Amino acid sequence: MSLGLATCALVVGDYRLAPLQRDDAAGLLELFGDPLVAEYMDIAPLTTLAQAHEIIDWGTELADGDGGVRWTIRRAGDPALIGTVGFNNLVFDRARRGEVAYDLRRADWGRGVMSQILPHVLAFGFHDLSLRRIEAMVTLGNARSCALLERHGFSLEGTLRDHAHWKGRYWDQLIYGRLAD
Repeated sequence: MSLGLATCALVVGDYRLAPLQRDDAAGLLELFGDPLVAEYMDIAPLTTLAQAHEIIDWGTELADGDGGVRWTIRRAGDPALIGTVGFNNLVFDRARRGEVAYDLRRADWGRGVMSQILPHVLAFGFHDLSLRRIEAMVTLGNARSCALLERHGFSLEGTLRDHAHWKGRYWDQLIYGRLAD
């Protein structure tokens, strides 16, 4: 039975969330081409549309297989892509958990965008997907992300030392978790 993640869209206050589509490549290139946006991510800053298409292909495959969903974030009435949010991994076999992830263009940092969107994404996970647990992996040093998660009821559960490898080195990851109320 399909969850319909490939077509699932959300309206959250002043924002529209829609699954990644092929025509989002230019917006993704601009978003992930910013070195500060990509600083704590597992990708180097994008330099080509082909790289953006690879991310879109990953997101499409994820949603088509019900393994997750990555939504674009846009202000209502504005076609500009300002970020992405979603579940990079959904586990239903022997668990009911998902890994939430998000990013936002630098011009919108500190403006409450994710504070408005994240509660709706979490509600979707806990209620619509019937998740018991939502996790977030944060690269050590990303204080903004840690603060956001803590404001929204996540607890720091530990540090996974040298858990990830990208950009030519190993990275510690902080694991945050929140259980359904």
